[in-house]
Order: sequence, then C-alpha cells, then structure tokens
Amino acid sequence: MDDEIQKLFQTNKVEDLKRFMKKRQCLNSYNCVFMYAFHVVQAAGILTTTIAAGYDLKELVWVGASLNVIATLIQVFEKTNESVSKTMMKNIEDIRNGTYVDEGMIMPDDDKKTPLLESKV
Repeated sequence: MDDEIQKLFQTNKVEDLKRFMKKRQCLNSYNCVFMYAFHVVQAAGILTTTIAAGYDLKELVWVGASLNVIATLIQVFEKTNESVSKTMMKNIEDIRNGTYVDEGMIMPDDDKKTPLLESKV
C-alpha cells in the first residue's frame, strides 16, 4: 500500500513539473507581448488625448481615454501573469528540493492580502 502511495506522489510530481514548466513558458511569452502592447497602447492613448484636447475634439478625447484604460488592463494582466508565474516557480523549486506535496492555490499577489480574501473574525 505504501509503495502505491509513494508511486502516486512521484507521478503527481512529474506531471505537475511538466505542467508548471509548460505553463510558465506560456505566461512568459504572453508577458513579453503584454509589455510591448502596454507601451504602444498607452502611447497611442496619450497622443490621441493630447491631439484631441489641442483641437477641441471631444469625441477623440474619449478614444484616447479608452486606449489608456485598455493599456491599464493589459498591465493588470501582465502583473497577474507575473504573480502566477512566481507561484509556479516556487512549486518547481519545491519539486527540485524534495519539499513539494501538491500545488498551492495560485493567487495574484499572494503577499498582499485584499479585503475580499481576508477572513473576518
């Protein structure tokens, strides 16, 4: 019985390691795209808003503001991916060090508690 349990844990570690490494590669690739997209969209938003304000084009101001909102969302996605990637890296290190049991809950900004996640006692 103990051998079967040990074999199950070993299989779980190997499968999790493969999955973590593949997912981290994917997250890192997306983050590269997000970094460039953020700067391009933010610059376009600032430029659009500046031109619209200069020529008193109220509708275009909204386009510029919308581009800045989109840039902010892109940055939020990037930071969330970075946080998830760090958690996966911790799991990979635990597997390498022999201290891994099972993946932890992946939460963005684990070190920063949000009011929705704190327990009210």
